Amino acid sequence: MNLQKLQEAEAYFLELYPQGFEDVGLLTIIKRHNTAKIGEQVRELFAKENFTQPEIICENFAKIVSKSTLISLFEKPKVRDMIKSMRMERRDMFSIGLYEMLFGDKKEGFDIVVEILSFYTLAKWSIVTLIPYYFYRDKEFFIKPTTTKNILSFFEIEGLVYKPRPSYEFYVQYTKILERMRAKVSEKISPHDNAGFTGFLMMAMEE
Repeated sequence: MNLQKLQEAEAYFLELYPQGFEDVGLLTIIKRHNTAKIGEQVRELFAKENFTQPEIICENFAKIVSKSTLISLFEKPKVRDMIKSMRMERRDMFSIGLYEMLFGDKKEGFDIVVEILSFYTLAKWSIVTLIPYYFYRDKEFFIKPTTTKNILSFFEIEGLVYKPRPSYEFYVQYTKILERMRAKVSEKISPHDNAGFTGFLMMAMEE
């Protein structure tokens, strides 16, 4: 990792937004994405006790995808159509996969979700990582393909190759790198919302 680039990015960001993510200059962006409010809703909709009803879990999945500003408008109707067309056994498996991602064996859950989404050509990083991110905004990362590829290139991350098909192994390695990077910058730009931190990295690369 190129630490100098990260430090330069931090200095530039704080020059523009001295209070970091508390700065008034970022309020419009924060309000638009509204990740805190959606996160609360996700924790309610995907509470453990709700997983006894796979059909409701799948409908809730489509509901959050539709509401989220993190998912492209192009993907939203595809996810909605996927849920509508799902056979019951796939709904059951998809619900099990989400449960494991949130409360059990994360790797098993990740693999199940990717496998189910693959049937509908929707095994995309953004779709796979959306619910875990909203549920644990301070622990899990939302993976956006273009941003991820740019971070690996711009900050000269070695030994990790991005691939379009989501894999748990890549997710674990990439998460560790982001956590190390976050630990090296001011608390003002390493908020409890991990999408905020990757947003900072994205803005730094654009500049």
